Formats: sequence, C-alpha cells, structure tokens
Amino acid sequence: MGLETQGGTRFCGRCGAPLALRVPAGDDRERHVCTACGAVHYRNPKIVVGCIAHWRGRVLLCRRAIEPRRGLWTVPAGFLEHGESAEAGAARETLEEAGARVGIDALHGIWSLPAIGQVYLLFRGRMRDARVAAGAESLEAGLFAEEAVPWQAMAFPVVTQALRAWFEDRRRGRYRLHRGLVEATRWS
Repeated sequence: MGLETQGGTRFCGRCGAPLALRVPAGDDRERHVCTACGAVHYRNPKIVVGCIAHWRGRVLLCRRAIEPRRGLWTVPAGFLEHGESAEAGAARETLEEAGARVGIDALHGIWSLPAIGQVYLLFRGRMRDARVAAGAESLEAGLFAEEAVPWQAMAFPVVTQALRAWFEDRRRGRYRLHRGLVEATRWS
C-alpha cells in the first residue's frame, strides 16, 4: 500500500527524503513524517466556499462542465484560495462560474464531509442584478424558483441540503445558521 499524502507527494518538502506514517512525539495519531529531518507533514481538510446567490426569490444554479458530477447542477462553489477570506472566495466562485456579482449577506451554513476531507462554508448572497453567464467550469447558469430547481439532478448532497434549508428559511421570513454532517465516500 502506497503512502498517500495531501497533494500526492511522498517526499519531504524540506529535504526531499521519503515520508513515513508515524505518531510524532506528543501527538495522538499517525502523521506523515520525514524519515530524515523529522518534519511533520499534516494532512488537513480542504475548505470549499460557495454562495446561494439569490435574485427576487430565485437561486442561482450552475450545471457543471467538469468532474466530479459533470452535467449536474450545483451552486457556485470551489476551493478557498490562500490569501482570501471565505466571503471573498464565495463571491469569486460566483463570478467565475456564473458571471454573477453578489454582495455576501451572511454565512448560511457549515457542512462537514469527513470521509473526503472537506468542509463547506456556504454563504447567502444578494445578486447585484439578474445577469448570469456560464463560466469555464459551467455548461449553463440560471435562476430557479423553488419549484423549478432540478432536485433530481443536483450534483452534491450538501448543496441539496443547503438549498432546501434556504427555501425553508425564506418561507419563514427568518434566516438561521445551518450545520450538517454528510457521511459519504463518493458522490454517486
């Protein structure tokens, strides 16, 4: 069985020696440790940021042009970049994937996906206008009322949960912070 690390590397980024799974002194779990210099290489979850962008009661969805789940629908979302805030990342993803400019209202929810090492931070965002245009990672983008959402063609369970919660909050006239745990090892 090969040594799997974040980014696929099997060698130390400091000295180039091989990594091995060991429990470092003072720790309670196996980590990737350099066999020569002893540097610990932590493997941490990835942060996914996204936006439930809305315009007059409708939400913005994108049909994915890339894997995983090509051809299915989702909210604009992607990995947070170094040097950007979570809110800025959500707004960037909305612009990149759907050509829409948003003002971030608030955090809508936090979902943990421990089986695949991801944490989703999904925000509510008001679109500045109704203009949308599919970006490079989207086949198409559009605004959907609740009854028109392609629920059976949603790409990710976390997005389905988040959208259902958003529509329920909207009906109640009160938005709250949601949280969830999605236990899945694959999307299909």
